[in-house]
Amino acid sequence: MGIRGLGYVVIETERPDEWDAYLTGIVGAMRGEGAPADARFYRIDDRCFRFWVQAGTSDRLVGAAYEVSDATELADLRAGIAAAGRPVRDGTAEEANARGVSGFFQTSDPAGNGLEFFHGNRAGDAPFVSPAGVTGFVTGDMGMGHAVFAAPNFDETHAFYERIGFRDTDVARYRFSDDPGDPGMGFTFMHADNGRHHSVALGDVPRPPSGCVHLMLEVKDQVDVGKCHDRMRQAKILQSASLGRHVNDQTFGFYMQTPSGFDLEIGCDPLVIDPATWVPTAHPRPSEWGHLWSWQLDPADQP
Repeated sequence: MGIRGLGYVVIETERPDEWDAYLTGIVGAMRGEGAPADARFYRIDDRCFRFWVQAGTSDRLVGAAYEVSDATELADLRAGIAAAGRPVRDGTAEEANARGVSGFFQTSDPAGNGLEFFHGNRAGDAPFVSPAGVTGFVTGDMGMGHAVFAAPNFDETHAFYERIGFRDTDVARYRFSDDPGDPGMGFTFMHADNGRHHSVALGDVPRPPSGCVHLMLEVKDQVDVGKCHDRMRQAKILQSASLGRHVNDQTFGFYMQTPSGFDLEIGCDPLVIDPATWVPTAHPRPSEWGHLWSWQLDPADQP
């Protein structure tokens, strides 16, 4: 039993028009067809959608949906999650059809972060074309990207993800000050059964109301990263972290705030691992260079 990768995300928002402008104009996603009446679909590749954005009374990530190979693996995973004491709700045939999947169920991790697991994928009706001119997003066998969640009950939540098939890629403790007494923040980066360095990561931090720390999308090259950074600045979107390169996954990119308060990382040129042979690493700092966070930036560095 293994997790193939991050398939799509479900977002609830009081700001659907802001999300529309953000995803199409800044990120470069394409509007999709066939969404339910209270939702909108957005594509970054040939899948019918990667972002499900539904109107609601809060702004949060409702769930990150991970793919498995087939119905048997989905049933085995469901049984294991239920045996671990987590609540499970099976999706109806109508809900599965709306998601473009053959079957799915909803659950949450021990920290309360929303999850879906599914099998089967439906392609969109038309080729993907970015309205912002992005040359392409890296998905396919690597999945949509990654999600980072807060897990104040860190050990319990980490054990849950290990139980369901994720494996450690990098186990880190980051310190953001020069104080020798700074305990730092624990993070675990975990891979699925593909070459992406991590498809989920956990931080030993309080869980935010937005239900997510950040999502990550990979574009094809540094030009796409740079042009997205320009669009962010021109639209006066809050920059959460400046351009930089990570130590552990080698991704070059930046972070910006979404209309729902969590961050979106746009990056390229990451390390690609062999999930079958990878030996977990432990890095003491997040970035080789750059990635000054919003509290470290001079106000003049913001749009």
